[in-house]
Amino acid sequence: MNLLDLKDPKQIKDMNYDELNQLCLDIRNFLIESVSKTGGHLSSNLGVVELTVALHYIFNSPNDKLIFDVGHQCYAHKILTGRSDKFSSLRTYNGLSGFIKRKESEHDIWEAGHASTSLSAALGMAIARDLDHQDHDVVAIIGDGALTGGMAFEALNHIGATDHKVIIILNDNNMSISPNVGAVNKMFEKLRQSKPYTSLKKDVKGVLKTSGVGESILSGMQNVKDLLKKNLIDDSIFGEFGLNYFGPVNGHDIKEMINIFKLAKEQEESVVIHIMTNKGKGFSLCEEDRHGYWHGVGSFDPNTGISLTKLPNEYMPWAQIVSETLIRLAKDDRQIVGLTPAMINGSKLEKFFALFPNRAFDCGIAEEHAATLAAGLAVAGKKPFLAIYSTFLQRAYDQINHDICRMDLPVVIGIDHSQLVGEDGETHHGIFDIGILQPLPNIIIAHPKDAIETQNMLYTAFEQKHPFAIRYNKNSIAYQENDHFEHIKIGSWELFNHTSTTKAFIITYGYECTKLIDKIKNNNLDIAIVNARFIKPIDHDMLDKISAFDKPIITYEIDMLNGGLSSSIINYYNDKQSSVNIFRFGIGDLYVQHGSNVELKKGLKLDTNSFIDSVIKIIEDNEN
Repeated sequence: MNLLDLKDPKQIKDMNYDELNQLCLDIRNFLIESVSKTGGHLSSNLGVVELTVALHYIFNSPNDKLIFDVGHQCYAHKILTGRSDKFSSLRTYNGLSGFIKRKESEHDIWEAGHASTSLSAALGMAIARDLDHQDHDVVAIIGDGALTGGMAFEALNHIGATDHKVIIILNDNNMSISPNVGAVNKMFEKLRQSKPYTSLKKDVKGVLKTSGVGESILSGMQNVKDLLKKNLIDDSIFGEFGLNYFGPVNGHDIKEMINIFKLAKEQEESVVIHIMTNKGKGFSLCEEDRHGYWHGVGSFDPNTGISLTKLPNEYMPWAQIVSETLIRLAKDDRQIVGLTPAMINGSKLEKFFALFPNRAFDCGIAEEHAATLAAGLAVAGKKPFLAIYSTFLQRAYDQINHDICRMDLPVVIGIDHSQLVGEDGETHHGIFDIGILQPLPNIIIAHPKDAIETQNMLYTAFEQKHPFAIRYNKNSIAYQENDHFEHIKIGSWELFNHTSTTKAFIITYGYECTKLIDKIKNNNLDIAIVNARFIKPIDHDMLDKISAFDKPIITYEIDMLNGGLSSSIINYYNDKQSSVNIFRFGIGDLYVQHGSNVELKKGLKLDTNSFIDSVIKIIEDNEN
């Protein structure tokens, strides 16, 4: 079948096993070729091709509800539901999303982007189905990594206590982004090594039926399955929650999965189907990757795997600058420890974990636990550094509030992937953390403008006895190692390009500050730049100083305006009853879609050129 002719999953239901296997091969080849051009989540999608085909072969979407946890493993699902012709636009501005997106298709029933939500959503849909006296199936597809998240356990607890049937497909590849950790993973390892429970059930029934005595025993059993479960899985998490379990099943055997999905449909109660898959199946570089390098990729040569994105030698990802600085500090201070919720590779902590294995902790996909674990370490006298993406920090808000800030504990939080993150889109942009953290007492929030300031800021953070959050984005920047760390006065800002004829003041932070300083100088613009490197506390002295010149004050932030830096500035001037002329530029009351950061900023009219044009217009209007 030409994949471009595939418009509806019903088209595959008359295929035989050979045709289904060929379809899987075609989809896998298509994904490798397509993602090599656009970038995207490759390994996870290659691993679930047969699983997704089998799901659509047995279940009838959109009547049956297929709920993908996180949603980044949905590429085969998109192909089977008629979106092959749009893959050239994958993750591009106004193009196909890299995640499940409800507005794209009636087959996309649930949006996430973060892990461990599928089971709660599935139970909600199952309850609604039963209240409405409907009879469709609700199927949640969740990975073994996502199942370590606390929310998934809460949902399992509820599902096991109700009679609302949910089919749970456990996609077990022993990976999240990097290898999974923890006791749950050890439990899965035990199940992986066991003989498939469904085969054992069949074998026992077959033996018992071969004799009269066996037939008598069989007829006297209330449920052969219960006897097998007692020895097989009652000591696993699923048996403890009272859920029926089938597996493990070969996730790359179409026939085996079709049979097990048929069995699941026949059950009257909730069931867990344990599917074992190979992340990156069909592409050797992905299959051999145990560090998560091929989880999410940019464009690459499909023949060699070599990235087509090149950076100057002196450039380094911002997270790596933080990590290298952390290592330098940790070598001299044995109290420093590092933590991350399953993002060792993403937050560039591989080297730290290798150098300090006893002082480095991967908490799994459990941001709430990671935050409170950091608080516990701080109470005990350690100096924890918690590396967490801005978008995932949202999940730990209660813990940061109550367990870190309320007790005023010296936890340093590295807020990685702050501001716009480009192609991952709405669920992953790091634009909300300022508004979340600003109201919390005791916390210091900083956003350095370059590599030197980043290094000094981390040094400064570990000198404090208060919660300290340092934001940095996913970009790579010019790196220079400073020879000697310098303390930065808390709450202090810097003023650049100020003269006696300054016509306006721009207040900004992060890399935008560096870009604007260069642009102002290169274009000989008489505009001063304020590096608001501390977002909390703000520099009252600087605000008083620039307001005295009675010139336009313009704030520029690639974050949400509501609750952002400009909100604090306005509050300060208002409380002083100062008469100032303020103009705010930032992200309004909307979720920002996916696309390159260049395109997104242009769409928001926040690109540097558009912003400077607006500033010049403000100056002209002020002078007139």
